[in-house]
Amino acid sequence: MASLPNALPRLQDDPTGRAFGLELPPGALVDTVHEGSWHEPLLWLSAEPVGFGDWGRASAARRAVGLLPVLIADPDGKGADPAEWGLMPDRMSYPGDHDADDVLAEYWAGLAEDGPGESGTGSREEPPWRGLAAGSDEFPEDPDSAAKEFADMISDGDGWLGQPRLALVPARRSADIPAVIGWSGPLNHDNDVARLCAVMRSWEDRFGTRIVALTYDQLVISVAAPPRTQEAAEALAAEHFAFCPDNLYQSDTPGIAQYARERLLDQYVWSFWWD
Repeated sequence: MASLPNALPRLQDDPTGRAFGLELPPGALVDTVHEGSWHEPLLWLSAEPVGFGDWGRASAARRAVGLLPVLIADPDGKGADPAEWGLMPDRMSYPGDHDADDVLAEYWAGLAEDGPGESGTGSREEPPWRGLAAGSDEFPEDPDSAAKEFADMISDGDGWLGQPRLALVPARRSADIPAVIGWSGPLNHDNDVARLCAVMRSWEDRFGTRIVALTYDQLVISVAAPPRTQEAAEALAAEHFAFCPDNLYQSDTPGIAQYARERLLDQYVWSFWWD
């Protein structure tokens, strides 16, 4: 896949990142994939849990060499080390080669027959795909600042993500991080996570999203401009259903309208989990 020149090997001889103007805590490079080792490091991972302010300090790597921060968490005890996740970078295409609307329309068509219906009734007469939800022309908050605030909020070790560690990934955009490392969390939904990343690129543009945390099978996103009306939230909820059906199938908000009201309307954090 097309990607940035990988600056991670430079951390092998300069583990603190001083050459980048950084002061990284102790950490290690990860190159372990589902069948051995990748030909270059996929990410740098801190040895200890992240602390308040570490995300902001690491963000300097984006400006310096194109390394983007993401938190690596293990709230369910499924594995705190990405080396144990079965990363599959060899299976991933490039997010820029996919159209978000086309990807979601394809998912929707595949799920429509047994979807939750507009009111959560399980109707097999789903309406046709209606296209992408409208986003915001202006974001009330800078998306990177919103991501930093959320990262700091969950970096105290007492939150729902446990004690996340900090990672740096050589990605062009935050939305590309899962494809760059070959994350296999949504494997049962799509084995090419770059298609999901194409949708998240579109969310970046329309809602000011950033990927803040990854677990073995969960994705957590900050949102700078969430929908402000129920109608707008329901339009976006259809995208979420196509993107991650288990968010509705295996939750206490099984209907589009309820999901929109409780999980999207004025909500600054989105989370996704694939069975």
